[in-house]
Amino acid sequence: MVQVKIFGSLAAAADDQTEVEIEARTLRELLDGLAARYPAMQPQLERGVSVAIDGRVYNDSWFTPIEPDSEVVLLSRLKGG
Repeated sequence: MVQVKIFGSLAAAADDQTEVEIEARTLRELLDGLAARYPAMQPQLERGVSVAIDGRVYNDSWFTPIEPDSEVVLLSRLKGG
C-alpha cells in the first residue's frame, strides 16, 4: 500500500481526506485506484494532475514506479513556465 497525501480541491473529491492508502506499483495504478475509490475525483484526474514521488513531480509518466515507502503527493496540475 502507498500512502498518498492529497491537496486542494482533490481532497474535497476524496471525501475531504488529505491522506489515503492505495495499492499501486506505478503512477497509472495509483490514478486508476484513486478514480475507482473516489469517483468524484475522476473529472480532475482526466484533466490532469501532478504527482510528486519522493520530491520529483511527474505528469503523465504512467509507468513511473512507486515503492511502498515512497512519499507520494497528489495535487492539481502545475502550470506555468
